Amino acid sequence: MTVREALNSALDEEMSADPKVFLMGEEVGEYQGAYKISKGLLEKYGPERVCDTPITEAGFTGIGVGAAYYGLKPVVEFMTFNFAMQAMDHIINSAAKTNYMSAGQISVPIVFRGPNGAAAGVGAQHSQCYAAWYGSCPGLKVLAPYSSEDTRGLLKAAIRDPDPVIFLENELLYGESFPVSAEAVDSSFCLPIGKAKIEIEGKDVTITAFSKMVGYALKAAEILAKEGISAEVINLCSIRPLDRATINASVRKTNRLVTVEEGYPQHGVGAEICTSVIEESFEYLDAPVERIAGADVPLPYAANLERMALPQVEDVVRAAKRTCYRSV
Repeated sequence: MTVREALNSALDEEMSADPKVFLMGEEVGEYQGAYKISKGLLEKYGPERVCDTPITEAGFTGIGVGAAYYGLKPVVEFMTFNFAMQAMDHIINSAAKTNYMSAGQISVPIVFRGPNGAAAGVGAQHSQCYAAWYGSCPGLKVLAPYSSEDTRGLLKAAIRDPDPVIFLENELLYGESFPVSAEAVDSSFCLPIGKAKIEIEGKDVTITAFSKMVGYALKAAEILAKEGISAEVINLCSIRPLDRATINASVRKTNRLVTVEEGYPQHGVGAEICTSVIEESFEYLDAPVERIAGADVPLPYAANLERMALPQVEDVVRAAKRTCYRSV
């Protein structure tokens, strides 16, 4: 199943199961979605539940949050999370904080979803990763799936959740196919929010990653295995809440940590993971923590510079080897 099919089927099943769920955003209806995620949904559910909006993130996000206040369950699609900057006030001040400020009287069951991070050759204003931004905000749940099974199970969990969820997809993963279990195809399938997934077990070094970078971490683990280094790869799945228990348990076993993310290094997801490990498992570390992230610059447009500014598989391999005191 492709990630695109996983998203489409999860949306379809949740809309079918609950008439309060509806989809809104730019080109989600007549055009079948900018990335064809909502293919067939307008025809099946009609324009009241698959709502094409004008190009005004600040407008339609506010409408979505208001609908959630009144008990509907909107799924708001952004063509890219870079454009959600226009709607930051609604997402943070209106959606994330209202449950707390109303002493639990108003819940805000809304999902904000769309591609996050770098695609290919779309320049700095369309390529930023917002995982750390949203991950620092109380009141939000932030998910960043990798495979089709993650995507399907977590989108269903996000739609069913009574709180606002930021659902960070990756444009370059939409067309990728992944094997899925028989369980994942069932319409009742759902994954828990806040639980990381150990993709490969290992004993020498822990590698944490999310979204597209999980694929890079798995490729790095294959290369490392040929050189006698057994890497444990953790797919974070959830940025907030962060599964600190799984990360720390792994580091206590491997005694080494490499964090991988596409976003900026300063105040990043890797920085938070590093701090958690230092606070809870410092005495278990046999080497300094290695942090792989994007370069600390707005992402260049030129393909050669873009490649240099984003983490590559070889960067992960070198970092893991450094933690094991192997020559690189």
